[in-house]
Amino acid sequence: MADQPHYAGHRKRLRERLMNAGADALPDYELLELVLFAALPRRDTKPLAKALLDRFGTFAEVISADAKLLAEVDGAGDGVIAALKTVQAAALRLARDEVMEQPVITSWQKLMSYCRASMAHEANEQFRILFLNHRNMLIADEVQQRGTVDHTPVYPREVVKRALELGASAVIMVHNHPSGDPTPSQADIEMTEEVKDAGEKLGIALHDHVIISKRGNNSFKTMGLI
Repeated sequence: MADQPHYAGHRKRLRERLMNAGADALPDYELLELVLFAALPRRDTKPLAKALLDRFGTFAEVISADAKLLAEVDGAGDGVIAALKTVQAAALRLARDEVMEQPVITSWQKLMSYCRASMAHEANEQFRILFLNHRNMLIADEVQQRGTVDHTPVYPREVVKRALELGASAVIMVHNHPSGDPTPSQADIEMTEEVKDAGEKLGIALHDHVIISKRGNNSFKTMGLI
């Protein structure tokens, strides 16, 4: 026992708390420590966990951070980054599986939670299309475009073309505002109207356009813009 590193007992206690009390009983830095255990089996992970939180803010922001930015934190090598990105991928896959092939009406909150997890922490704008069948069940989820910090080029004809290829009857457009302000711009409003008009001509309905940000989300339908 005397030869064991000082953090061995700490790791055992953290694992026991996770198993007995659940993840909600652990603050962000301790949950990060647990994630880092496998990547750093012979190091005290608390300093790195706290350094990551100091840099990015929250557990969600750490696992969502760009790999290049993670690498700038002292001690965050390839193994650490892979561990963090594995957790992010697992969380997104779980959230996505809960909404795929489900009626949008009954799974709206889960759908928005998935979109926030996927897009809210992105550094650049991302334009996502959710494709629905005639029963309003989600049949496909695709990122159509990626842009800059404040602009994503969107081509209405491409949106409608892809919907026809998938046999979709309706679409929901989703994009993020990295600035944190989910208020639609005039360009957002005009583009939405163009997609709506193009879709209507071919029997593709635009159910909603949602803007996602760290501060929340805005629905064009709720705001009366569709």
